[in-house]
Amino acid sequence: MQWLNRAMLRLHTENTLDREEKIMSEWLKTSLIDIVELIGGGTPKTSKAEYWGGNINWLSVKDFNNENRYVYSTEKTITEEGLNNSSTKLLRKDDIIISARGTVGELAMIPFPMAFNQSCYGIRAKEGIDSTFLYYLIKHSVRKLKAMTHGSVFDTITRDTFANIDVAIPDIEMQQRVAKMLANIDDKVENNQRINNNLEQQTQAIFKSWFVDFELNYGIMPSDWKVSQLGSIAKISTEVFSPAKNPNVEVEHYSIPAYDEKRYPVFETSNGIKSNKYRLSSNSVMISKLNPDTKRIWRPYCISDNPICSTEFIVYEPINPLNRDFIYSIIDSIGFSAFLCSHTTGSTNSRQRATPSITLTYDIIVPDEKTIQAFCSIVSPMYDTIENNIKENQKLAETRDKLLPKLMSGELDVSGIDL
Repeated sequence: MQWLNRAMLRLHTENTLDREEKIMSEWLKTSLIDIVELIGGGTPKTSKAEYWGGNINWLSVKDFNNENRYVYSTEKTITEEGLNNSSTKLLRKDDIIISARGTVGELAMIPFPMAFNQSCYGIRAKEGIDSTFLYYLIKHSVRKLKAMTHGSVFDTITRDTFANIDVAIPDIEMQQRVAKMLANIDDKVENNQRINNNLEQQTQAIFKSWFVDFELNYGIMPSDWKVSQLGSIAKISTEVFSPAKNPNVEVEHYSIPAYDEKRYPVFETSNGIKSNKYRLSSNSVMISKLNPDTKRIWRPYCISDNPICSTEFIVYEPINPLNRDFIYSIIDSIGFSAFLCSHTTGSTNSRQRATPSITLTYDIIVPDEKTIQAFCSIVSPMYDTIENNIKENQKLAETRDKLLPKLMSGELDVSGIDL
């Protein structure tokens, strides 16, 4: 992205104050409510089975609480009858969805028509406003929106909230240039995510082919392979790092994220950490034991001398370090996920946790060492690519978040940049 380097160079070499004042004087100052159409959502009656399970995607905040620009799928769908017999509306391509109650301020664009519930607003750009520019303008304004929430039980944003947000709007050509600059970054992030999803599917398919279906041996398990348990090739590590004893040590800290897109470690001094953590090694494989129905599995980067993680992880160490990615593939398999979810504590109405020690009793097929290494030689480069894409996405997201306020304030002028 050479245009991005040119833009950042211009930002550092021009007089920021003079440039911003000149540009902002040419932009239209208005309130956010004046440039959007707000659309309310609704929920078809859940008692009417004929309203549900159709081919119309029906959005709730859990479907787009992940920082991606577009939302492509929903947990629930409704029928045409459900749409016509409820207050839900159908959003158009490139409309925007924003969560307005409870977890407020989550945002996404719509790639094709979708309906949505009453805890969200649909947002449609008025004439003269580019939809993608509007998405980033609202993203830039989310902090202000959240500061204006109210409600005795749940945080809520209303139509009045949008009326109290002042914005400045450039002409349509500049809107499109700003939008393209930011969208190019998000498009690269989403492309990396698609590559990663494809690679993850490939690794799972290869594992199943080799060690479940035995396709390399005509569907029969080789006689020198054996049935064993996960505990025969891995152990659970519980070595503890104490922040109290190491207050000034910089650590590479992994905490439990809500979504796969947030697999990034935080670098900080242990003085800011309140509880004990587990130590990690370059051979560790981590999986969240919290609510295991949402699978969160990692190979930690270990790019510092002090990688640590939340004790809400289960940390596996291979008995043979060369077998790490074989163990990773086992833990990433559908069978292990089902096993993990079936051995939990806590009710369905509270936070469930998997029981670490029981996971070592998971039945596995252990092939000969030569086969394991042949398998790892195929999947390890795929896992490396996934890791590199995740790291790149982190840098891209950080760059986008730095550019966003500068572009929306006019501090960074992109009028002369070839995008």
